[in-house]
Amino acid sequence: MKTSRVSFAAALAAGSVLVLSGTAFAHVSVQPAGEAAQGGYATINFKVPNERDNASTNKLEVSFPTDHPLTSAMPQDIPGWTVSVEKTKLDKPLTVHGKQINEAVSKITWTGGTIGPGKFQQFPVSVGKLPENTDKLVFKAIQTYDNNEVVRWIEEPKEGAEEPQNPAPVLALTPAKGDDHHGGDAKGGKQDAHGKDAKDGGHDEAAASSSDTTARALGITGIVVGLGGVAFGVASRRRTS
Repeated sequence: MKTSRVSFAAALAAGSVLVLSGTAFAHVSVQPAGEAAQGGYATINFKVPNERDNASTNKLEVSFPTDHPLTSAMPQDIPGWTVSVEKTKLDKPLTVHGKQINEAVSKITWTGGTIGPGKFQQFPVSVGKLPENTDKLVFKAIQTYDNNEVVRWIEEPKEGAEEPQNPAPVLALTPAKGDDHHGGDAKGGKQDAHGKDAKDGGHDEAAASSSDTTARALGITGIVVGLGGVAFGVASRRRTS
């Protein structure tokens, strides 16, 4: 009897862990398909699991952040789903690649498809230009089931606090990596150093070559003069004889 009670308690505990784990992790999330760096462009995926055993997800609405607006958002076509992109006018225009942008993406909605029980669907979107003055972007999502149930994933997680019941998808942004090897200063410094070394080396080589040529000329001249002296001495001796 005691062994049966222990086994039942262990099974109950394991079941509770599974249920809690499913509740904690089975929610709409956003993940980078590549590297989401500040100031760049990236493809992100909105991952939507179906949490109901008796209903299917047939609609997803994702609201884009207004405090850090994104001027470009291009969703990828997904078979069976219809997508619409909504834009809103900005209070303060943004400058992107030298152009004034007056609108930003405010919402993307997917409808018409189906995510059945025990399955999930990813919704890829190419976004940019990512902001440089924040380390995260919060996307509030609304998931609708075919039984008219609506789940709002809109609660923003707070640092140091427990995860809310319906957390909003959060995209973490990493600092952009600078390439010092291709920077103007590095390149200029390399060229200057190389140019200086090459220039100094050229002067030294030219000076050495000039000195060598002069030495050779003097040596040849000495030989000629010496031969002339020998010939003159021989001629003088013949005349004396």
